[in-house]
Amino acid sequence: MKSDNCIFCKIANGEIPSSTVYEDNDFRAILDLSPAAKGHTLILPKAHFDDVTNLDETLGAKVVPLAARIGRAMKSGLGCAGFNLVQNNGVAAGQTVMHFHLHVIPRYEGGPEIVTWTPGETTAEDREETAKKIAAALI
Repeated sequence: MKSDNCIFCKIANGEIPSSTVYEDNDFRAILDLSPAAKGHTLILPKAHFDDVTNLDETLGAKVVPLAARIGRAMKSGLGCAGFNLVQNNGVAAGQTVMHFHLHVIPRYEGGPEIVTWTPGETTAEDREETAKKIAAALI
């Protein structure tokens, strides 16, 4: 189902023009207007889902193979050395449009670091307690 006030629904369904990389019955993949690197692509489902926690499982099973196809095409067509798949959920995680989308970001030799973090430290006891909390909350 489409949301009438969602800009990504409008783009995915062709109501707003975009630089389309790929389209099928379920998805439209477009170039990002503010790319992290040349060729940065967003995969948008045509149906509206706020984030990955609401994503239809059938579409979820299709999105990663599509991202892999696009990544291979980037390596071949753009000559990038690799690519990142980035998917943000919630404002605290950097999601700015509340419509599930997957970023496919080409990475070029010598290019800027895009996805990084400083590894933290943890104890075996803390990992065990954290694992139990997550496992107990799985539904």
